[in-house]
Amino acid sequence: MRTIQLNIPDSIDLKDYDFSMIIAAKLYEDAKLSAGQAAEIVGLSKRAFIEMLGKYGVSVFSTSISDLHSDIANA
Repeated sequence: MRTIQLNIPDSIDLKDYDFSMIIAAKLYEDAKLSAGQAAEIVGLSKRAFIEMLGKYGVSVFSTSISDLHSDIANA
């Protein structure tokens, strides 16, 4: 796994966990990471990560119709 360093202004009042969660949630939303991979970045179980997504404005459900049909077929 790769490590990156970000310089965040002190005026932004967020904990390191929140930054990790925001980045992981966005990468999950953009389908760059699976839920399991994103959860690993944050240090959560897959289930806990999925439960936290709503707090960060990310839906667990895809907005793509074809993805929805695929999810239903594979349920």
